[in-house]
Parts: sequence; C-alpha cells; structure tokens
Amino acid sequence: MTFLSIDWFFILEKILLISAVLVLSLVVAMYSTWGERKVAAWIQDRLGPNRAGPIGLLQPLADGGKLFFKEEIIPTNANRFLFILGPSIAMLVACMTSAVIPWGDTLTIAGHTVSLQVADVNIGILFIFGVLSVGVYGIMIGGWASNNKYSLLASVRAASQIISYELPMGLALIALLMLTGTLSLKEIVEQQRHGLWNVVYQPLGFFIFLVCAFAECNRAPFDLPEAENELNGGYHLEYSSMKLGFYLFAEYINMFVSSALMATMYFGGYAFPGMDSLGVSPNTLTILGFVALFVKILLFIFFFMWVRWTVPRFRYDQLMRLGWRVMIPLALANMLITGAIVLARQH
Repeated sequence: MTFLSIDWFFILEKILLISAVLVLSLVVAMYSTWGERKVAAWIQDRLGPNRAGPIGLLQPLADGGKLFFKEEIIPTNANRFLFILGPSIAMLVACMTSAVIPWGDTLTIAGHTVSLQVADVNIGILFIFGVLSVGVYGIMIGGWASNNKYSLLASVRAASQIISYELPMGLALIALLMLTGTLSLKEIVEQQRHGLWNVVYQPLGFFIFLVCAFAECNRAPFDLPEAENELNGGYHLEYSSMKLGFYLFAEYINMFVSSALMATMYFGGYAFPGMDSLGVSPNTLTILGFVALFVKILLFIFFFMWVRWTVPRFRYDQLMRLGWRVMIPLALANMLITGAIVLARQH
C-alpha cells in the first residue's frame, strides 16, 4: 500500500469518532456526579449543589479542578508501579468498552458514508466481556499495591463480586443470542428496528442483566467493595488526587456504558417506533436515532441513581447468595426455556 492510496478520510473519521465517544463518556461521567447529587437531594427533600454556577452546573468542574490540584500521595511501603497501574487499567477498560456500541446508523458527509460506530466487529458482545474481565485487575492491583489490609480485603470482595455476577450476566446474554443469532451489536439493533424490542421476548433475561449490571458497576445495593462502615472507603482508600479520580470516573463511565448496552440489546438502541415512516432525510433520521438512544441511556442512569438512594445495602453473604443461588439458576432456566422455544420454532 502506497502513501497516496491510504484512505485518509476513513482514518480522520475514526479519529474524530473515537475522540467524540471518549469526550462524550467523560462528560456524561462528570455530570453524572452532579446528577447523582441532584437526584439524592430530590429524594431526600434537599437542594443539592447550587453554589457553583446556575443550579450548580459548574460543580463537576470545581470537583475536577480540586482533584487535579490535590497533593499526590503514594504510601511509603506501596508498590509504586502497581499503585499507578491500578487506576490506569480501570480507566482504560472503562473507555474501551464503548468502542463497539452503535451510537447511530450512518451519516453521509461530502459523499462519504460515516458509521456512528468506532468498530463494527461481528463479535462485539464477546469483545465487551473480554474487556470487562480485565477491569477486575485494576481493582485487585490497586488494593494489593496499597499495602493496606482494608484495601486488600475490599479488592478481594470486589473481585469475588464481579466474577460471581459475570456468570449470570453471560448466561442471560446466551439466551438473547439464541434469539438474535448474532454477536454484532449493530445487527441486534437492526433486528429490533424492524420488529419488537428484545425486552418483549426476554423480560427475565433483561432483569437478570440489569441486576448484574448493578453488581458489576459496584452500585448500591451492591456497593460492598466501598462499604465505609466495614472497610473505611474500600479498595481506593490510599488513593488521592487524580488516581482516586480515575477510579471514581471509571465507575461512572461503566454505569454509562452499561446503560448504553442495555438500551442497545434490549430496548432497540438508536431505533424507535415509527422511525422509518417519518419521511425525513437519512442524516436527520440518524441524528434522531442518536437522540433516542441518549434519552434511553439517561433514563437508565436515573434508575441507577434512584435505586442507590432508596434501597439499603446488602450484606456480603446476601450478595453472594443472591448471585449463586438465585441469579445463576434463573439465568440457566431462562436459557433452557429460550433454547426450547427457538428449537420449537425451527421445527
């Protein structure tokens, strides 16, 4: 391949799309902290952040500035390299998962067709699970490298929790894949565009995935790795400044990506009822599809926050019992029932 034969428009398109998705993830994560405090205030009949800017909209910028300028502290007996590597892995993994999510259909720009998906791979769901499985190392490495027994205990609890709830989540997705016959997220959305949303066919699978998403994101009532009354803050107890910010940002980005995944796999993604009969231009339809997907994501994020401030935290034995004795059997039953239905349809 010569220098002149390289498709520079394609390279520029992907660079801009990657940058846009990264910025979108960071901005949503940043303002999710503001939204969390506003939702908590609304539920508890308080005002929430209201000093920095109109209705407190500049509060996330103030918090980010504070994290940037706080003193960097690394414990004396900590493993310096691993101490820095832990939050870096957590942040990297959180950002990578958004690469295969279809944010919209296609745009036509200057005669070029631009897909609003960084990578349309035919194993998109496997890619997400593979990347998410690496995320536990960020937590384990950070807890172990801190040389603090409370941080280590929290990281072990986090690893056990994530591994336990990845199993029913994967089983729930197997049932979905039996129905769709594909691992491509774009194809799953297109199937829902011309039919009913998958949540109609897989209500139990969606419920299992939703519960597991709470556990995977360390969100209440499954925020045991950060239980202050037991662990003094959890696996990032010894972290400060932007290293702590990376861990906190990674959690909110994971919540954003989990919401995008649930909206994509079970609620039509960028597809919405009647979109093909609007009579608008393809570019306008793509933009409306992105808006529809973003609204679904925001509704899921609001649900994550609502549950946090209304449901009490589980005990750790309750958490593990729910995962192994309830969620896994339910996921297996859902998978077997779905398999039987698909087999009956084929014959």
